[in-house]
Amino acid sequence: MTKRLFALLVLVAATVAAQPNTRRATNLAALLAHPTFYHQRPIMLIGTVALQDTGEFRINGDGLGVKLISQGATPEGLAEVRGEYMDLGRINADDPRLRQFDLKRLFNIDPEGPWPQAGQVTAIVASSVTAAEPPAAPSIRNIVLYPSRYLDQPVTLVGQFAGRNLLGDLADAPARSRYDFVLRSADAAIWVANIRPRGRDFELSLDQRIDTGRWVEVSGTVQQGRGLQWLDATAGSLRLTQAPKETPQETQIQVPAAPAPEVVFSAPTADETDVAISTSVRVQFSRDIDPSTFRTHVTVKYVPAPGAQTDTPMPAFTTQYLPGTRVLEIKFSEPLERFRTVVVQLPDSILGTDKQPLNAWELKFDTGAN
Repeated sequence: MTKRLFALLVLVAATVAAQPNTRRATNLAALLAHPTFYHQRPIMLIGTVALQDTGEFRINGDGLGVKLISQGATPEGLAEVRGEYMDLGRINADDPRLRQFDLKRLFNIDPEGPWPQAGQVTAIVASSVTAAEPPAAPSIRNIVLYPSRYLDQPVTLVGQFAGRNLLGDLADAPARSRYDFVLRSADAAIWVANIRPRGRDFELSLDQRIDTGRWVEVSGTVQQGRGLQWLDATAGSLRLTQAPKETPQETQIQVPAAPAPEVVFSAPTADETDVAISTSVRVQFSRDIDPSTFRTHVTVKYVPAPGAQTDTPMPAFTTQYLPGTRVLEIKFSEPLERFRTVVVQLPDSILGTDKQPLNAWELKFDTGAN
């Protein structure tokens, strides 16, 4: 790669890095399981860097791998990689930041052909690649960076309480219990499951920021799934504690700018026709939603029939939010009218669990005869 081309790639990374984002310690399983969350975000991860027969570098670990774009000396073997994660399918083909790229040579994309879909062409544009050493002791950061090293092992962790992901540190929730909460330290975060955050003389709020930043200690066993790591807590092991006397200067806790929640799937789908009049509507979100914000904020209506003086009101409906799958279900008390266009609207007054407003969304579909 030429220095000029690499400089252009780093410029893209720097543009995103200039936004109020904190670099996140992560791992390949999290990166690939939740690409929307990490796309164009500053990250740091550890893996085995290897030069391929094609002359390209990849960073690998636990049977997973991502293309690595780096300049100059890139040490092979266990390495710490800092940079930006890019999913080209999530960037518009006419984005001006891509005009100077040799897309065919770097990403095997034909500029004149079909643009890749999300997840088809991904890479880490590295700002630095340095040799790494295996961790000496368990910590939140080490578990996130080396999850397989600590899997199924008992550990004791100290970190800052962050409620039910109130600061947007993580892409999703493991949904192991009703009291799951996030514990964070430096630039890393992990879920704690199966223990209520309270003791003899305290109870920490899961859904308000009033207690975020309080330091706690908790013991349990490290588990992982769906690109997430969590501590399956030991009953009675949680207690309040003090911040460690020494913390890395370069990784001070900051409130990150989490991505706004958005709708990623619906049934019926947009502009679907001949939908059964007995249908219900299911909507899935990219991130956890505060269920209380659905109240009075979900709108369903018919598009007025041509020439009608008055329009038929919508049948009554109920909503149910399923946090484990981040799905909202809208059920109607009676069948919809035949051959009508139905509009479902979710406004930005619906909030994520970290109080980020939803990207406003609208769904239209047409009912059929039955």
